[in-house]
Amino acid sequence: MLISMTGYGSGTAANESTTVTAEIRSVNNRYYEFSVRLPKHLQNRELDLKELIRPRVRRGKVNLNVAVDRAAIEAAPARINEEAARDYHAMLISLRDALGLEGGITLDTLMKFPDVFAVDEQEAISDEEWTLVTDAVTAAVDNMLSMKEKEGRELSDDLAQRAGVMSAGIDAIEKLAAGRADLERERLVERLQAVMADERIDRERLELEIVLLADKMDITEELVRFRSHTKFFLENLDSGESEGRKLSFLLQEMNREANTISSKSYDAEIAHIVVSIKEELERIREQIQNIE
Repeated sequence: MLISMTGYGSGTAANESTTVTAEIRSVNNRYYEFSVRLPKHLQNRELDLKELIRPRVRRGKVNLNVAVDRAAIEAAPARINEEAARDYHAMLISLRDALGLEGGITLDTLMKFPDVFAVDEQEAISDEEWTLVTDAVTAAVDNMLSMKEKEGRELSDDLAQRAGVMSAGIDAIEKLAAGRADLERERLVERLQAVMADERIDRERLELEIVLLADKMDITEELVRFRSHTKFFLENLDSGESEGRKLSFLLQEMNREANTISSKSYDAEIAHIVVSIKEELERIREQIQNIE
């Protein structure tokens, strides 16, 4: 079963005092890459969340966003930073005197400094809240994987259809190439009859070279290998694992065989079919880049 690298999922977990919301996105990437955005009091648990997700995502650039909402139930754990307020007050008075200004330093002025109010977000997270976080993240990952699997099934159907188009092309090439090696050898013999009339030429050697040349134009092996790669390709589409790298390797081999068929055939009709096959290979290559 193929799994797409592109997906999105969200999850929520809550109790009487806290609501945790998790959102996760995955996009194409050659390797596994993880980034996360957390509230300050959860930032020391980043590695735990990474390890929670890693076994379930093989490849892709994954971004996780976790939000914890306590505001609706309880007051925010804010406190006044008196030391910072006194420092700002002293600095403002000093500045006022230095510039020869008038007027007092009001509370409104001090409140404009963000350091005057401190929110204690570095408090240790409780076991109950951590459970909510992991539940929300797990639900988000479940939803994301469901989307990735659904897209993977659609990709698999599309790839199987394109593999069928390529197999039909190989069948057509095989029909065109049937007996072609013998035909090419006969043509070469006819063209060289005049040359062979020259007694100085080693006729046995020349006939041998003609046979070897005709064999080099035989594309039977390439056709067999292309079919074999296509067979393994289709088997991997139906296997229980998503093997994007293996499919990519098989695609490279099929492309190599198609190039060889084109270069050895010396036939315009076969070359035209090969172009169609390579167009399908390119479309498949683009699709495979989105598979884990």
